[in-house]
Amino acid sequence: MMRGKHLRPGGPPRTAAGFSLIEVMIALIIVSIGLLGIAKLQAVALSSTGTAGKRSMAALEAASLASAMHADRAYWSQGTAPVTTTISGASIAGSTDAALITGVDCSIVANQPCTPVHMAAYDLTTIALSLQLILPNYLGTISCTQATGTTPTVCTITLTWAESAAASNTQSVQTGAAATIQNPTYILYVEP
Repeated sequence: MMRGKHLRPGGPPRTAAGFSLIEVMIALIIVSIGLLGIAKLQAVALSSTGTAGKRSMAALEAASLASAMHADRAYWSQGTAPVTTTISGASIAGSTDAALITGVDCSIVANQPCTPVHMAAYDLTTIALSLQLILPNYLGTISCTQATGTTPTVCTITLTWAESAAASNTQSVQTGAAATIQNPTYILYVEP
């Protein structure tokens, strides 16, 4: 037997060899591509979690407004509510009912008892403040059809807001200003 060389049965002696630099570089490239893929998946997962959270909060706020409308039936279901009311920012942005826009704070004892329109204004202002904190650049619209005969009043609550999202693949990548901003809409039908 020779020293420093290994004998293979039926073959010539072979010397011990290690990895070449090329093999190490290829392995590093493969590992780097895998790590970049994992980082992209984490970015998409984080974006999806934020998006889902905002959509859940929009659903909760719309349900809260629907509950307030049910509690104040004297205003919303008796045909006194405007056909369209818009809330934006921290207040009621548009309505044909001036008393609804200027409303009073019904939580102050001196303002008791509140009329149905004051209660509706208070509820809308409270929801508007909450939406402003939760949803960036939101717009809320309440559209009501008036009751006729046996047909009850039906209202539609529509919430639209801006949210950013990460693309999961090259097909869903958008260009320009629409690349990071989407405007999802949540609609809830209410019969106050």
